[in-house]
Amino acid sequence: MRVLVTGGAGFIGSHLADALLARGDEVAVADDMSAGRSSRVPGQAVTHKVSVTDGNLLAAVVGDYRPDLICHLAAQIDVRVSVAQPALDAQANVIGTVNVLEAARATGARVLFGSTGAVIYGRDAPIPSREDVLPLPESPYGVAKHCGEQYVQLYNRLHGATHAVLRFANVYGPRQDPAGAAGVVAIFCAQALAGERPTVYGDGLQTRDYVYVGDAVSACLAAADSGRPGTWNIGSGTEVSVLELIRMIARVAGHAIDPVFAPARPGELLRGALASDQARRDLGWDASTPLDEGVARTYRWIEAGTPERAGW
Repeated sequence: MRVLVTGGAGFIGSHLADALLARGDEVAVADDMSAGRSSRVPGQAVTHKVSVTDGNLLAAVVGDYRPDLICHLAAQIDVRVSVAQPALDAQANVIGTVNVLEAARATGARVLFGSTGAVIYGRDAPIPSREDVLPLPESPYGVAKHCGEQYVQLYNRLHGATHAVLRFANVYGPRQDPAGAAGVVAIFCAQALAGERPTVYGDGLQTRDYVYVGDAVSACLAAADSGRPGTWNIGSGTEVSVLELIRMIARVAGHAIDPVFAPARPGELLRGALASDQARRDLGWDASTPLDEGVARTYRWIEAGTPERAGW
């Protein structure tokens, strides 16, 4: 296939670009480089510095490249930013997604939309959450991602498209910015290496579902190859608390980690885990990397100096 990856200079997107090229697909990347880095992009992929919020420029890139598939991973991903600046978040995650869908409609491309998981379902969802649970997001980020999903489904109904949605759990692994605002596994690993005390917001008993980046990429490939419309959870189905994660990192680091506790942050969920039975049934996908193994790989990557072109 000829594939365009938005956000392809980012954490998940650059790994996906690698995997697509490795199996013989032609790949181009669209990224505004606000969070992405050109050094992550494989040399075989053409990079276009463009924001998905610029509909005209994005349409020109897509019209010139004419991809079969657009993997839309470009996003504003920080819940705290969305609470502080909801209009900025909506510009990236709603308008940006509509611009991608419009560019795809003009060229006949299929879109694979990278959405979010527990944040969409909200605090009252059963755990692990299934795709048929009514979304009740608690943050502007969750609302914007849900809105993006609604547009994907609308374009399927209105224009007969076969776009698909992947609801990712907390993706982690090599190339995740250990100094970033999001990505607790990489952040805590870097702090453990530096002998620093990580900050835990709340009591540390809040849970998340973690999925290794290699497993997230394999889900993208499976959904791309299926050619079918749908919405699929991509997670392990297992709740892991912040304190459990810290203990796991401490075992890898070989020393105790004593966190600093701070007040809980608005808009963040207390519990989250995704049931991925539908992805297993429809796509033949399952999370295969145990969390302790993935955490160890992430720790060793940071220990090695965070090389940009590290694999998984």
